[in-house]
Amino acid sequence: MKILESAENYLETILILHNEKPQVRSIDIVNHLGYSKPSVSIAMKQLETGGYITRDDDGFIHLTDSGREIAERIYERHQLLSSHFISIGVSPETAMEDACRVEHYISQETFEALKKHHQKNHADNLS
Repeated sequence: MKILESAENYLETILILHNEKPQVRSIDIVNHLGYSKPSVSIAMKQLETGGYITRDDDGFIHLTDSGREIAERIYERHQLLSSHFISIGVSPETAMEDACRVEHYISQETFEALKKHHQKNHADNLS
């Protein structure tokens, strides 16, 4: 299930937008990411061909099961990495930027260990 970082970013963005509003169109992605309309259009065609999204007759974009799985994995990584970086003193802006880079390359083993460590520290801080 290895796909390009850019495709992961698009899928994550679609998930985020779906969480904010019931319907997502390409223009919403353009506005969110600041990319050109042609770039987003090409990416949506590639994601549709790859089976990661569908588009209905009204142009609304929907994640397929495989697209949602990837988007949720990347989003979870982004959230945890950002939170962890902030907790060790990184500014929120830098933490978000760094999480965007790291989320695509960190191994599942390392992410799971970091997640376990982060959850343990969070639980300890609540005690």
